[in-house]
Amino acid sequence: MAPQRFHEQFDQIQRSMPDVPLALGPDDASEFIYEKGVVLARDGRDAALVEETVRSHFTAATGLTGDHVRRDSPETNRSGITRIKVGDPGHGDRRGDRAVTHALRAMSEREGRAGHRIVSRNHVVSIAVNSCPGDEPVPASLSQGTNPAPAEAGHDPDTSVGVLVVDNGLTHDHALVPLLAHVEGDLHGTETDAAGNLLQYVGHGTFIAGVLAAVAPNTDITVRNTLNDAGAILESELGEKLFEAVDGGWPDIISLSAGTSNGRADGLLGMDAFMQELRAHGTLLVAAAGNNASASPFWPAAYADLPDYQDVVLSVGALRGDGEFGACFSNHGSWVKVYAPGERLTSTLTGFDAPVPYAYQHSTYDACRYGFTYVCTCQSPSHVGVLSEDGTIAKPDQVMFEGYAHWSGTSFATPVVAGLVAAHMTANKETDPRAARQQLLAGNTQFAEVRGAHVPALRPAGWRPVPVVQRPVGA
Repeated sequence: MAPQRFHEQFDQIQRSMPDVPLALGPDDASEFIYEKGVVLARDGRDAALVEETVRSHFTAATGLTGDHVRRDSPETNRSGITRIKVGDPGHGDRRGDRAVTHALRAMSEREGRAGHRIVSRNHVVSIAVNSCPGDEPVPASLSQGTNPAPAEAGHDPDTSVGVLVVDNGLTHDHALVPLLAHVEGDLHGTETDAAGNLLQYVGHGTFIAGVLAAVAPNTDITVRNTLNDAGAILESELGEKLFEAVDGGWPDIISLSAGTSNGRADGLLGMDAFMQELRAHGTLLVAAAGNNASASPFWPAAYADLPDYQDVVLSVGALRGDGEFGACFSNHGSWVKVYAPGERLTSTLTGFDAPVPYAYQHSTYDACRYGFTYVCTCQSPSHVGVLSEDGTIAKPDQVMFEGYAHWSGTSFATPVVAGLVAAHMTANKETDPRAARQQLLAGNTQFAEVRGAHVPALRPAGWRPVPVVQRPVGA
């Protein structure tokens, strides 16, 4: 991942969470973002053990103090996780947190003897796992329609598939779009800044709902604004919010275009209780593989590779615009179970009541290309002009949205696959989404190439390839 882009993401999330000091981790690399001064443990015996062990370790260690070590949440929580304060979050900078690092080390021997994880950082789970592409979304012509184009199937309330989109909510005027007639849920809230420009990531949930509705019209889609802090949420809060999202009933499918790496191969401690509950229901979780161009497990998508969750979670990577190869930004590896179009898709960003401006603040195209031989999505063919350089006083470029947008990311490959599972359920009168997932993948004959590997690919009938722009050698 490009370091500059990761630091831009850090800055925007920190601005959206001003009361939560954050750091980059692990200590030797910037792979994820986590809360300073706090660790997580399971409620009950594990939490008591962490509190006692860390306090004793800090009291005995030079340069550390056990004075700050205490529980920072109720002893029991619906998410099954207790927050434990281990240090002053005001100490240090974004490069790490000494108290958290030593708390993890204090528990390493205990974890080794127990044979399972006892303590964890409190990671930030985000729809924007890096800030690239920084110049998207870009406006799309209404006359060209969406891509994927809407399927011809109709909507039958008696057989429709329930899909929950856990994202950052809906734009206020989404109901004006006919394609979104069967979409409901939470509004995003504040959509524009003082100058009337769309805020970053506004429309993300609406865009995803549009992609899903186009691929699978026979769906009832509910969009939640769970990820409304610049598309992010703390791991300690995510489990609780997921439980709240299913309080009205478990849907057939959950589409989640967010996650985080954590340097481990056993999932997120903060999601453990929800994932166990998910396994006990018939719901299928379709999750984005992330945009770090990395093979490291990205959670919750990587649960698809764990034996207990292989039929419960479907992890989705992104294909580039031509659909033949993996997108340069897409995470990859054996834990990614299927790829779908995710570069320069076209969907609804806002309703049609009035044009809305968007001011581009980012540049540095080369930082987004990851060394690939084609221009990655950070340089959009439809964007005209040069973006303002960081640190200058030049006015940011501004464009106008009138409803549709082009956007790229595993965020949008995810609802393509969720829609294909839902469409398979409708076409085959299948009521079990996990069975539909298995049938869809077993009957699939489409493939693509990702980092030299031959991988399953799902391309909806209404999707149209877009040109891949080659850049000059040495550019």
